[in-house]
Amino acid sequence: MSQMLPGSRLPSNDMAVNGIGASEQSAVAPGPFNLAALTSLFLLWGFITGLNDVLVPHFKNVFELSYTRAVLVQFYFFAAYFLVSVPAGLLLRRVGYQLGLVLGLLVACAGCLIFIPAARLQIYEVFLLGLFVLASGITVLQVSANPYVIALGHSSTAPSRLNLTQAFNSLGTTLAPIVGGAVFLPLFPSLLIRIQRLL
Repeated sequence: MSQMLPGSRLPSNDMAVNGIGASEQSAVAPGPFNLAALTSLFLLWGFITGLNDVLVPHFKNVFELSYTRAVLVQFYFFAAYFLVSVPAGLLLRRVGYQLGLVLGLLVACAGCLIFIPAARLQIYEVFLLGLFVLASGITVLQVSANPYVIALGHSSTAPSRLNLTQAFNSLGTTLAPIVGGAVFLPLFPSLLIRIQRLL
């Protein structure tokens, strides 16, 4: 019998890697839209990760921080990868890849929403909390998406799909400093003031 993902019609990661039940896998595998959607997620969180380097000098100037405190942006962001990855894997064993992707997006959105009170209160630590929660959501997304990409087609083409999605992740990381430095972050101080006025 083929082993199915919890909460999903797709075969499990073991089937995708080992080629067990390949005929059943190809019969139920979704169309290219699912792979395109996942690839866009890889691009998005690569972009978000790349913005960290651009955020450091702007936080340093806005909050008048020492360089040591400013680089806590990167520390809190990547600490989420270290602290959340194992619990995320345990969670996915219970809920499956699809629901894991949804939960990861919800957690990442919650992290983004924390920036609103952070801008209102002008407290650097609240920004760090928002970054940690955002990175936690991205961690859940990555733990979900990598094996899910494998399960989206025949096992023989799984390495190609993973290379494709990871290439878009690297593209997002490359574009983020360029786009962030040229477009978003010159408006960063005035954006904080506008958010405060709205609230």
